[in-house]
Amino acid sequence: MQQADPTAPGHLRCHGGTRRSRAAAVGARRLPPGLLEPVDAHRRLRGPYTAAGTVARALVPAVLAADPELVRRHDIELLSVAPELADLVPNSRETLTSMALPAERTRFYARLRTRRIAGGLVEFVRDALPALGHDGPRCLLVENVEHAEATDREFLAALLRRVDADVLTVVLCGAHAPDPGGVLASVLEHRTTEVAVRPDDSAPAADAGDGGDEEQARRWVEADGLLDGPDGEAARRAYRSLPDADRAALHDRRAARLREAEEFSLALGALPYHLERGSDPVAEAVPALWTASDHCLVNGFYDAVVDYGRRGQRLVDGRQDSGRWWRFGVQLGLALSILGRTKEAEAVYDEARLLSTDPAVHMACAYSTAMLYTRHNDPADRDEKKAKALLNGAIATASLLQDRVERAFQSAFYRNGRALVEVNLGDPQEALRLVTECIEDLDERLTPDEHRLHRSVLKNNRARVYAGLGRLDDALADYAVVIEQDPNHAEHYLERGNLFRRLGRTGEALADYSRALSLSPPFPEIYYNRGDLRLNEGDVDGALADFGYVIEQDPEFVDAYINRCAIHLEAGDPAAALADARAGLRVDPDNAHLHAAVGQALTESGEPGEAEAAYDRAVAADPDLVSALSGRAGVRYEAGRLQDALADLCRAVELAPKDPALRYNRAFLHQEAGHRQEALDDLELAAVLDPEDAETAEALAALRGRPDGA
Repeated sequence: MQQADPTAPGHLRCHGGTRRSRAAAVGARRLPPGLLEPVDAHRRLRGPYTAAGTVARALVPAVLAADPELVRRHDIELLSVAPELADLVPNSRETLTSMALPAERTRFYARLRTRRIAGGLVEFVRDALPALGHDGPRCLLVENVEHAEATDREFLAALLRRVDADVLTVVLCGAHAPDPGGVLASVLEHRTTEVAVRPDDSAPAADAGDGGDEEQARRWVEADGLLDGPDGEAARRAYRSLPDADRAALHDRRAARLREAEEFSLALGALPYHLERGSDPVAEAVPALWTASDHCLVNGFYDAVVDYGRRGQRLVDGRQDSGRWWRFGVQLGLALSILGRTKEAEAVYDEARLLSTDPAVHMACAYSTAMLYTRHNDPADRDEKKAKALLNGAIATASLLQDRVERAFQSAFYRNGRALVEVNLGDPQEALRLVTECIEDLDERLTPDEHRLHRSVLKNNRARVYAGLGRLDDALADYAVVIEQDPNHAEHYLERGNLFRRLGRTGEALADYSRALSLSPPFPEIYYNRGDLRLNEGDVDGALADFGYVIEQDPEFVDAYINRCAIHLEAGDPAAALADARAGLRVDPDNAHLHAAVGQALTESGEPGEAEAAYDRAVAADPDLVSALSGRAGVRYEAGRLQDALADLCRAVELAPKDPALRYNRAFLHQEAGHRQEALDDLELAAVLDPEDAETAEALAALRGRPDGA
């Protein structure tokens, strides 16, 4: 293993050996003082955000005393990763989604929500350091990173990427590296230095003996099965040598002590782990796994929902108890769908149909499978007609329900799903009819407090259909109602801001974007939209700030690179534009806009040969990209290849016939080629398209005055 310079700055990774040998290797380096005691990231301890929650619980009390506004600004992130903080950190931004009863949930958080939480939490940790009065760098050591849950991997990756090591040196340790290909593994490779680990030379522990050693086994269970090294191996052997009943009793006692701690996050990790191995896993672990799954579904921790769902179904015999099996199955299938694991999701629904004759299960499976075919599947695997057929079956079954409220809700729910299919089939008018019918039926049949979330979802969906039909005032009217009913849901303001922008109501659009940002963890899409609007309004500095923040949060947000490239080129800074274009191309190597930006930057830097090659790549990626064609025409003209340049400009004008600049430039080339009439035609049209352009008027007058076209 590579031996790192003990004085070199930077984040560190330390893999291999045992916890003791890793601690010795890290301890030999000159690291800043520890921000906290070493943090264990193993998901068995507290499930999602095991490491992030530990950091939050340790920092919040002191930060709250020093800078309460910093805590308030990140309350969503802090309460998401450490629900135990609810007594200290009030949640001031509840939404209908977060407050909905399980039976009334019809909207769930986007898959990217955990990335936004990670980004906000990183900013909290970064800003907490000066708030706590630290006058120099600190160090954060995290163990067992290879066993971190997906949410913690996102958090640790963002921490490594966004916080400089001279502010907070992050040291990530584990017996082996995280699985390759994941977000954390990639950042570790590029943002950390490897620390050499010497094998632990401690003498092997004595064998526990054939009869076992109850004290050793107890140590294993009390450590939640996370001991390593020779002593840990001895404890594990002792544990395995005990009779089943004795092992189960140890787990029961550990579970009882965990419950006494009254820390909810333990119910996401260690508690269900021990109950699964206790004396009555079906009676004790199944409800615990359900509680964990339900909490994670509400919060958008979908990888964890899959884990709990699989574990719960292993304990429940679906042939004997299909109801409890499906209770996990409905959440498992939804989580798999949102994660894009649609084949696995469909397998869950198919198995549910085999196990159950309950009409409610078959309705739910029909709807969920339809959503695979109209929304979640890859485009090549979608089938709108199959989705519509499935939904029609669910609608028919729902009409037979006896309960008034349930019949009204389920019928509206499935018709709303069919409205999405109608949009995808190209019939927005039918979608509008269906959604309006749903809204009217629920208003007539339910009291105002019944199914508030779904009624809000319906109006939001109708607003989207109105927007697609160009009925923007009707859409705004629905958004006004939705925002009044659910004022803390950021996406409503984002969508309404986009409508205001379409209507040219810039001030209201900016206000809605800013309001959305105040209600959510860092949300790159909203910053991008606001930056794009600021750029169009001439606020270049504001646009640069927004695009820069988007890239800081999400280095794979290609459109932000494209827009920032344009700003740099307009400002006469080809070096900065080239750096952004190449960074974007590392994410999207075939992006035609970025290749064209490289071409323009290289042209302005005096490298025409490389510029033409970049334009060639842009045109190969998108033969209809006007900026690439016109840029390449300029390079070819300067190289003396008039006909090639003219061919590019002719194609560009064909694609954008009302662009006066293209007409003017082609007229120039036509003159060079001796095509007087063609040049005259282009200049005359350019003058009509842009009558205020003096250069075009002057060129037109000159050409008219020279019959020979000289």
